[in-house]
Amino acid sequence: MNSDVHIRECRRYDVPDVLGLWKDAETTVSVTDTADDVRKALGSPAASFLVAEDEGTIVGTVIASFDGWRGNIYRLAVHPDYRRQGIARALLDRLEGFFDTQGVKRTTALVESEHPWAVGFWEAAGYQLHEGMARYYRNR
Repeated sequence: MNSDVHIRECRRYDVPDVLGLWKDAETTVSVTDTADDVRKALGSPAASFLVAEDEGTIVGTVIASFDGWRGNIYRLAVHPDYRRQGIARALLDRLEGFFDTQGVKRTTALVESEHPWAVGFWEAAGYQLHEGMARYYRNR
C-alpha cells in the first residue's frame, strides 16, 4: 500500500466524502446511502467504519458489524484510481482484527457480483462464494 495512504476510523465530517467515494467507486446505490444513515453506522457500538485516506482525500471505505452471531462486511470500496495498491486488503486486515477482538468465527461479505474486480478481490482474500444462499431484502 502507498505509504501516503493511512487507515483510520471514519468521522462525522467524512460523511459527504464517503458518499462521494461510493458513487465514484461505482457501488450500487441503496436506500441507506444517505448522510443520516451513514452517521447511524458511525454511532453504532457493534460496528467499525474505516476509511483509507490519502493526503486528506477518502480513497477507500469498509463497514463491519458483529451481531453476536457473525461478522458482516459492507461497503468495501476503493476509488478506481487507487485500486490494486493494497488498500482493500489493508482495510480488510484491520477489520479482521476487529472481528478477532469480538470472537467472530464466521464472516460474511456483501459483494457486488457484477463487478469482476470485487469478486476477484474476495476470492484472492480466501473468501468463498456460498452457492446455496441467495440474499433477500426488503426496503422499509
